[in-house]
Amino acid sequence: MQPSQQIKLLCLKCGISLSELARRLGKSPQSFTQKLNRENLNLNDIDNIATVTGCKIECSFIMQNGEKVKIKG
Repeated sequence: MQPSQQIKLLCLKCGISLSELARRLGKSPQSFTQKLNRENLNLNDIDNIATVTGCKIECSFIMQNGEKVKIKG
């Protein structure tokens, strides 16, 4: 699942629209939608989305041997 699809699902589960999420992030709905459509989100964007939706984000590299190296947590 693409990050944009995951964010749309998050909005659905949080009961907010993409426009509302954009406003909470201090962005215009149009520019945020364009960023989503381009799949142009970075880790900072995702962290901000987690913050404004009251969620926790966990991010790790998973090595071939199964060992996890946490990026954020």
